[in-house]
Amino acid sequence: MSDDIHFYEPAHGHGLPHDPFNAIVGPRPIGWIATRSNAGALNLAPYSFFNAFNYTPPLIGFSSIGRKDTLRNIEENGEFVWNLATRPLAEAMNISCAAAPPEVDEFALAGLTPVASRMVQVPRVGESPVAFECRRTQIIELQGLNGDGVGSWLVLGEVVGVHVARHLLVDGVYDTAGAAPILRAGGPADYFEITADSRFQMRRPAWP
Repeated sequence: MSDDIHFYEPAHGHGLPHDPFNAIVGPRPIGWIATRSNAGALNLAPYSFFNAFNYTPPLIGFSSIGRKDTLRNIEENGEFVWNLATRPLAEAMNISCAAAPPEVDEFALAGLTPVASRMVQVPRVGESPVAFECRRTQIIELQGLNGDGVGSWLVLGEVVGVHVARHLLVDGVYDTAGAAPILRAGGPADYFEITADSRFQMRRPAWP
């Protein structure tokens, strides 16, 4: 085994000051998920295990580690809204991740504006330049090698409505860097911002 490589088996610990798993798989897009309970209570929370999984139909998903309010609300009514977390909204996003009780409205807590959606009953974050209105397609409890549940649930939803600020559509092409999205990194407090100067291009090679 090379002295230049640190190897570990996760089941036996990593032997480092901080688990590197999240830092290696990253930076990761943030699932800033809005939901509403059947009783009408609003919830807004960021999830760092989030991504897009399919083009047609468009499917996105996030993993809830533990049975949190977001998961329970989606189980109740099958609707949620993903909101783009941006650098100007970073502090508000961070406030919304507080472990508040179910009756606390994180929109109000973070000073954000709930704006009515078009296709679902859950509001979007008015200050966010992009939002996906979604309806649940699957909720899957994740399992380890032994087949036992690990206490985390993968929530998948189909995007049924998309809101994009017009200034981000440059000649009809979405300006990723212009939105200043933030990404979750490793460590207890690390984030990154996407900027235009970090962009590079590669064309898919043609097969002979």
